[in-house]
Amino acid sequence: MASKISVKLVRSTIGQKPKVAATVRSLGLKKLNSTVEHEASAPVLGMVAAVRHLVEVKEIN
Repeated sequence: MASKISVKLVRSTIGQKPKVAATVRSLGLKKLNSTVEHEASAPVLGMVAAVRHLVEVKEIN
């Protein structure tokens, strides 16, 4: 079974490049402090790495 991660948007996308804002939206994060859960797959981890300065990540058991 793949592990899951919880991703929380802690900084705004205002002033960020459009590609960064699109990555945040594609992760399912809409508003500040919103949280989503994803499987820890390679594509998702890559998106999280691209916006690591805006999000907080926790592993879920």
